[in-house]
Amino acid sequence: MNGYLNESNFLMVEEGFTTRDLLENLLGDLCQESDQQAFFVADLGDIVKKHLRFLKALPRVKPYFPVKCNGSEGVIRLLAELGAGFACANKAEISRVQGIGVPADRIFYSSPCKQVAHIRYAATHGVRLMAFDNEVELSKVARSHPRARMLLGISADSIPAAHPSMAFGTTLKSCRHLLQTAKEQAVEVVGISFHLGSRGLEPQALSQAVAAAQLVFDMGTELGHHMHLLDIGGGFPGTEDTRAPLEEIAAGINSALDLYFPEGTGVDIVARPGRYYVTSAFTLAVSITALEEIPMEQPGSDGRCDSSMCPLCKLYPLHVLNFGEGVTVTVGHPHPCVCSVFSPQRPCPEQPWHCSSLRGPRGCAEDGIAEGLELPQLHVGDWLLFGNMGAYSIPTSPLLMAGPQPQVTYTMSRMAWKAVQLFQEKPPQTEEDRESLCTPLSCGWEMAETLCVTPVFAPAGII
Repeated sequence: MNGYLNESNFLMVEEGFTTRDLLENLLGDLCQESDQQAFFVADLGDIVKKHLRFLKALPRVKPYFPVKCNGSEGVIRLLAELGAGFACANKAEISRVQGIGVPADRIFYSSPCKQVAHIRYAATHGVRLMAFDNEVELSKVARSHPRARMLLGISADSIPAAHPSMAFGTTLKSCRHLLQTAKEQAVEVVGISFHLGSRGLEPQALSQAVAAAQLVFDMGTELGHHMHLLDIGGGFPGTEDTRAPLEEIAAGINSALDLYFPEGTGVDIVARPGRYYVTSAFTLAVSITALEEIPMEQPGSDGRCDSSMCPLCKLYPLHVLNFGEGVTVTVGHPHPCVCSVFSPQRPCPEQPWHCSSLRGPRGCAEDGIAEGLELPQLHVGDWLLFGNMGAYSIPTSPLLMAGPQPQVTYTMSRMAWKAVQLFQEKPPQTEEDRESLCTPLSCGWEMAETLCVTPVFAPAGII
């Protein structure tokens, strides 16, 4: 083992111990306290499965996890133990990753727009791999970090089949000029980076992006740069309810790589999967601290929630549910979904269900979290459980982290922990090795399967 993660970092889930047991224990303790703050439960075993699945689907691609997606210590330690790299957006994220012992050569300073002080920090801490897409950034690096190894970012807008994007990156027309400028300023360019996002991981767009990268590789080689690294970005799905599963996306990536960067050409491939790793691993629990009923004036024709109407115009009273004060929880998913309800007072939710709205700590409209939810009659002290909350829900910015942070309880099944240990003893080299690790691994557990409460689904009207 590398020593980044050990059994003291998580709660070992033995055979027969269910998620319901864990949540009932945690919620039972919290219900006795006056300060019922939000908290997360994270299944690290789910991340182990995702990692092994990624390696099997994309055997040539090394994952670099973007810390901004989820900078919680358990996630960082586990991925470090599994040998992943880390894509950091600033000095704070670099410090966080290096603070647990991750070496500098496994860190990619991926932000194309960096503060000079942060560039100097990277230089003094041995972080060399960086990204750029314009002359200003190139000049900053040339002055502050002459030993940097740069990836030139090309934009999705340069790829005809890709969706229009506001992401960083330069056009193909500007690449030769930037590569020449880098040569003149003695900045080492070692490869190309692009990021199509979740909407761009389609076979045609991927193929065109890799083809464009190959053209720029040739430009760089012609100008004297040692081009040997390709970053294909992120956008991989974090849940199964997406248009294309990972394996289908991977087939397109592998075909494009085999065509334009075949094995044996000396080109290393990296990617930045974020949501893919952590979305489904985290469940958020929040308590109801207030309730307000607002009469409805214009019901929908079928007597149900109509999200196209004013949020206050519902058949049932609208419940404004306030989350606990003083804890920073961001909602990274555009459509947060309540997966279940836990009540310490009643074994089952009360009927009938009501059209409801969720609000933040202040309870005002600006704190809106979700509209048009059908929820059972709820009471102060009840808990709502949100699934798929691992991505962009835990702040990593120093400004947002200044206040109290939600507690994270990490858990892993014994079988998943054994898989981690086996992975370290003998890292999978062949498809057969990867298959042998993945097949017996059944370490994931789903909240909805082990909680005997009726699942709550969010209609299309939530924000």
